[in-house]
Amino acid sequence: MSSNLSEASPAVVPREETQRKLDRRSRAAGLIKPLDHYTLADRLEEQARTLGEHAFLIYGDTRLSYAEVNRRADRVAQAALACGLKPGDVCAMAMENRPEFFTTWFGLTKIGVVVAFINTQINGHPLVHALETTDAKAAIVGEECAHNFAQTPGIQVPLWLQPDAEKPASAADLDGLSDAYIKALEQAPDTPVDRSLRADITSETPTLLIFTSGTTGLPKAAIYSHMRWLCSGDVMEVTIDATPEDVFYCCLPLYHGAAATSVTSTALRAGSSILVRRKFSVSRFWQDVRNNGVTVCQYIGEICRYLLNQDAEAGEHRLRCMMGAGLTAESWRKWVERFGQMDIYEGWGSTEANTNLINVDNRIGSCGRVPDWNKTNFRLIRYDIENDAHLRDANGFCIQCEPGEVGEGIGMIINHPEIGGGRFEGYTNPEASEKKILRDVFSEGDAWWSSGDLLRYDEDGYFYFVDRVGDTFRWKSENVSTQEVASALADFKGAELINIYGVQVPQHEGRAGMAAIVMQEGQSFDPEAFYELTEARIPRYAAPQFVRVSKAADMTTTFKLRKVDLQRQGYSPEHCADPLYVRDEKAGTYRPYSPEALADAGLPPFEYH
Repeated sequence: MSSNLSEASPAVVPREETQRKLDRRSRAAGLIKPLDHYTLADRLEEQARTLGEHAFLIYGDTRLSYAEVNRRADRVAQAALACGLKPGDVCAMAMENRPEFFTTWFGLTKIGVVVAFINTQINGHPLVHALETTDAKAAIVGEECAHNFAQTPGIQVPLWLQPDAEKPASAADLDGLSDAYIKALEQAPDTPVDRSLRADITSETPTLLIFTSGTTGLPKAAIYSHMRWLCSGDVMEVTIDATPEDVFYCCLPLYHGAAATSVTSTALRAGSSILVRRKFSVSRFWQDVRNNGVTVCQYIGEICRYLLNQDAEAGEHRLRCMMGAGLTAESWRKWVERFGQMDIYEGWGSTEANTNLINVDNRIGSCGRVPDWNKTNFRLIRYDIENDAHLRDANGFCIQCEPGEVGEGIGMIINHPEIGGGRFEGYTNPEASEKKILRDVFSEGDAWWSSGDLLRYDEDGYFYFVDRVGDTFRWKSENVSTQEVASALADFKGAELINIYGVQVPQHEGRAGMAAIVMQEGQSFDPEAFYELTEARIPRYAAPQFVRVSKAADMTTTFKLRKVDLQRQGYSPEHCADPLYVRDEKAGTYRPYSPEALADAGLPPFEYH
């Protein structure tokens, strides 16, 4: 498939101008060296001394200064020591977005404890898996998450309660939680702990365990060193020219990388304020932005589409900058047309990535640019989608993509005692880490991080995300990108969101396209209009052969679409309770599912596995 994502974009920025901005980021990334004795806790204490009473956290009517956040973190550190935690231990933390999330996290880092962020939505086996894979010595559980733990048998670590006046739990849910930590916290002084506790901690030491999104299976715990977390703030500070006058909007879950790293590390580095909201709210977004003078917002996934689907206008606001990933070209154009011009830093990377791309030119639809291949560890290599393998030359080495070719993004792994960039810090599971490493890519013995993402770039060096490896499928001998089809059909009238995926069809090679569509409240699916949109926007081989109209999307809590269960259910009416439709090219519509409609389309019944 081809896509003209760069049409109607601003004029191409000279390569040297883009490179100048990227060089500035590179210099910032090199400020902290692997063996420096400098940690997240050191930066917090520095900023507390420098900024004092300047607001750090804004939560409802509560405003906590840098000095107050630091004092509360000191109290947490004292309490954690009293409860037996020591440097090098892992302490899990399950808590929604609120000030205690920050003070608990920062306090634990002050005594060299590695903090594992736990998804606030999980229970049962995924929760046990999260605690076991991080080797947590204890877990601090927000009262708002008590029910998840009460519903999960087999937890072997001590569970310490962190009360939540806003969301009190039932007595039954609190039964398994100890009050030892909160009692220690009530008695703890807010004086600094002995710095010798961090004497052996260098910048390359792990400080965080952040789980991947888990769109295809159980999430993996990615390792974050102090250096990597701090450098994220150093780099983004100079990218967006952040200052203490900025107010960051934190509406994505803090247990995920976007809010915990990009927002928090950048705001801390710049001395900015963070407006904290428990959860993303479509109805409150612009009100929050206006009332609190928000200037910077992190986005991910579908939240921009949700906001564009609403009738509410932004009004007068100070939002000058958006940074994130997953903003389609169509939504990007609509966003700036409706809400005003602002800098949008669309990027590409992942929680565990050792390389990344970022669009510093406001190039609509692009996730970044490579003006000079000599100044990046990123490469794009040819990938055979049909055979699920990298193409290699006569010498057995991978082949770099030319402009227009779709390939997998990879990052050269650099392990140098004085250089932090390019390191692949991996996961807590060594086997999972090894699976993400490609070897003998361009020369014998080299090693590269494998992203699992397909991208392409144009003649000007601008990159565009295509799809995840495995999401792109072949139908009628053509490659179909689920991402591109979803983007092309995203503005279907009345649709809240559209999830595209490939389903197996018995007696056919490849996979047929299927769309799971969630309609907006009060809107109904128009099969003929959807057919007409597919005819106008995409080739026939890429058009979904099947449609299911779902009541809700299967998404992660960070707004990433899951497809595994949808693919397994396919177009089986016995296993899919949603209304199903079959494409009918003769009639020019999508017909309600029936054996006759399926037969007329020349397709056999689905085989559920």
